[in-house]
Amino acid sequence: MQTAAEGQLEDALDLLESAFPEHSVDVGGSMVSYRTCGRESSSESGTGRSVVLLHGIGSGAASWLQCALKLQQDTRVIAWNAPGYGKSSPLPMTHPSAADYASRLQQFLQTLGLKNYVLVGHSLGAMMASAHVAAVHGGAAQLLLISPAQGYGSDDKRMRGQEIAQQRLDVLDKLGVDGMALKSPERMLSAQAGEPARAWVRWNTQKLNPAGYAQAVHMLCGDDIQRYVPAGLSAAVYCGAADIVTTPQDSRALADSFKLPFQLIDDAGHACYVEQPEAVAAVIRHHLYQLS
Repeated sequence: MQTAAEGQLEDALDLLESAFPEHSVDVGGSMVSYRTCGRESSSESGTGRSVVLLHGIGSGAASWLQCALKLQQDTRVIAWNAPGYGKSSPLPMTHPSAADYASRLQQFLQTLGLKNYVLVGHSLGAMMASAHVAAVHGGAAQLLLISPAQGYGSDDKRMRGQEIAQQRLDVLDKLGVDGMALKSPERMLSAQAGEPARAWVRWNTQKLNPAGYAQAVHMLCGDDIQRYVPAGLSAAVYCGAADIVTTPQDSRALADSFKLPFQLIDDAGHACYVEQPEAVAAVIRHHLYQLS
């Protein structure tokens, strides 16, 4: 007999395919897969507005489901699968930088014809988002860094980064993706998180491509978000109040170093948009309507 939790996960997967479907586009011979819902809204000036969502190292586009659906009445929502995730082609280099991911992101957004969007980066996605903005690609009108990973590529963190890279790759080799998925809710969510959120985190982790994950580990451990200061753009930093991965203290310190406003997402761990999708959607909506 199916348990309540299994039934809830099955319902979420049905909703994923019907309301947040996956698409793919060719960008210069590489594929980028993404999920989308809603439709592009218009500001008072008549300019289209969209929200672009970038996931973290242990997740994928599908993880944004509940948050995206809470925004679909306001705007068009696009959640990409980073290179090496989902059906997206990996990057050509073994040890990519955040700028390499940002370059693929720019190709993707140009292919879709997006301009004047709110760019939201969660965890490792925050490094990609910052690199995208720092490259002065244009198009992003607001930048939100949610529970941002900061990387280990600075001189004072490089040795630690090498250790963490080895640890993460050893865990991948020992446990495999399925074993990592069983443990992921412990780090990604608060102790109070319900079983539906835990099941959703596990399911998304199970979909990881080991090679794509390894590439992302090398980026995390070899690059530094401080190289990509988002100067000249409206931006803000948010963090789950119970985040044990990119802690509130670390996230606040980053906001201070970038001279950006900082706010906590209450009752949420690292994957705050999974645990508190309505609260995170409200934050994004606030920034979206600042574009009017």
